[in-house]
Amino acid sequence: MATTVLDVPQSQAPSATVRWYVLILMCLIYSINIADRYVVSTVLEPIRLELHLNDAGVAFLTGVPLALFYVAFGIPISWLADRSNRRNILVASLIVWSFFTAMCGLSHSYLQFLTSRIGVGVGEAGGTPPSTAIVSDYFPPDRRPMAMAVLGLGAPIGAWLGADMAGAVAHAFSWRAAFLALGVPGVAIGVLVYLTVREPLRGRLDAVVEDLRPTLWDSLRFLWRQRAAFHVVMGGGLCALWGWGLIYWTPTFLQRAYDLDVGQAGAVTGRIHLLGGSMATAATAWLLSRPCMRDPRRVVWLLAGGVAAATLPSVAAYWTHSLVVAKLMFWGFIPAIYFYIGPCFGLLNNLAPCHMRNMFIAISLLVANVLNLIIAPWAVGVMSDWFAGPHATDAASLRAALLVLAPTGFWAAYHLHLASRTIVEDQARAIGYTRAWSP
Repeated sequence: MATTVLDVPQSQAPSATVRWYVLILMCLIYSINIADRYVVSTVLEPIRLELHLNDAGVAFLTGVPLALFYVAFGIPISWLADRSNRRNILVASLIVWSFFTAMCGLSHSYLQFLTSRIGVGVGEAGGTPPSTAIVSDYFPPDRRPMAMAVLGLGAPIGAWLGADMAGAVAHAFSWRAAFLALGVPGVAIGVLVYLTVREPLRGRLDAVVEDLRPTLWDSLRFLWRQRAAFHVVMGGGLCALWGWGLIYWTPTFLQRAYDLDVGQAGAVTGRIHLLGGSMATAATAWLLSRPCMRDPRRVVWLLAGGVAAATLPSVAAYWTHSLVVAKLMFWGFIPAIYFYIGPCFGLLNNLAPCHMRNMFIAISLLVANVLNLIIAPWAVGVMSDWFAGPHATDAASLRAALLVLAPTGFWAAYHLHLASRTIVEDQARAIGYTRAWSP
């Protein structure tokens, strides 16, 4: 099998201590990103009841404004990050979204909450692309999938913060207190990053580095021609539609189906997010660090097989009427919504020239967030209202809607499998990219 071991200019490599310090900080920022974005799913039902909304209405308010502005600002911010100081953009973005997360907790009307969610979306648009690009300049190409898998640990940690911790705070105080508890610390972490992390030389660990300034059209055209990158973007986006779309409504489903309060519902999945998600992500990082996984085809085969296998318990979790069985199925399903994140980031960074990495990640996040923050929550809400008919939405209507969404995991696995057909050739093409490249 062909591999992708590259010649790296080791004289430019940072020390192990420095690279792991930066990686841990980026993982912490990603945790805050996920927690601030998805805490709303834990307190979805209290928000819906207080603002007198139906399922479609609360899904629109909490998901669509954030996602639309995340998408709208993600591309221009990433374009800027490919040309300027990524650390400064990351710090400013972190402070902005943390501030508006706290403002969500201070909102007392529909319009105030809507405005605050828009602010969170604008800030978070500048979070993940600069983070992954910075990590890519601290780790050589054959170690990037592993490093991105470690970065991906931020997702289960953040989900635990947004589910278990936020649920406990909301139950003890109010749903507003959950937003305040998660929003305020982000400002301090932003200052820490600004004072201790240096902007790395762009592309310093790549075998071929060219002083290019690709346009947005150059990046989009090159991504389209990189068929493996297209399928990784689609596979990752559909994983988000499937997994995060289900998780968005799970606390509400548990409260309706099993008469749990907000704290109890958050505790059901919070531990699985933290322990199961972290173990799955850490195991994936360890596996990707093995020499046998230097062939990128094996990476996408692993992702496709894992997602396909986890789709079955995702269906069973919402089919059963037993809380015990549902909890067991969550242990088989929830960890799988994390393990693909870091490897997909790593694959995309290797499929992109160093001056396009922010843009490739931004495009993948655009696809993922349209699918999991606009389409999935709103579609489930609309279907739940439709299944309820003239009656109020309840556990049965929401269960039916979630069972429509659950099988889409197989669709995601199919795209990840297709990426294996051209990924070796596409990765080599990214190394030798020039503006004048043509197929």
